[in-house]
Amino acid sequence: MKTLIKAAAIAAATAGAAQAATIAEIASGDERFTTLVAAVSAAGLVDTLNSEGPFTVFAPVNDAFAALPEGTVETLLKPENKGQLTDVLLYHVDDRNLTAEKIPGGSNYFKPVLASERLCITKDASGVSIADGTGETANVVIANIQASNGVIHVIDKVLLPGTRPACH
Repeated sequence: MKTLIKAAAIAAATAGAAQAATIAEIASGDERFTTLVAAVSAAGLVDTLNSEGPFTVFAPVNDAFAALPEGTVETLLKPENKGQLTDVLLYHVDDRNLTAEKIPGGSNYFKPVLASERLCITKDASGVSIADGTGETANVVIANIQASNGVIHVIDKVLLPGTRPACH
């Protein structure tokens, strides 16, 4: 009987994991990310964020996109700017499953999928913040949204590549 109960518990856990949503599916189902989802679609990255991963996505909310200079989002969404849009989006992705607990304390450089760039992620008593290539900082406002292929951290600013941020 104990073996049957253990087998049922393992089967239930496995079935739940197999049905967990991907990062792309979670973002698509959340009204806070409609601009991000439109950008990911325009860049042709939906299949990537539906793939096995693992990924960590620092996902800007709609208000973060709205805070960009007027016309920026519309310009990036044009087909002729797909490469630039892809670079901006990949700057928000790490190819590991970095839950907040795995981010070390203090300030550390992280290498996003956009390989030529760096982010400075700071974790302290007030939370997690991310300095980008402009020298500005995004804050993680919701951490650890679990997906089948990684984790999403919701941020309040669009991260933009540029120069390496000061980190120490």
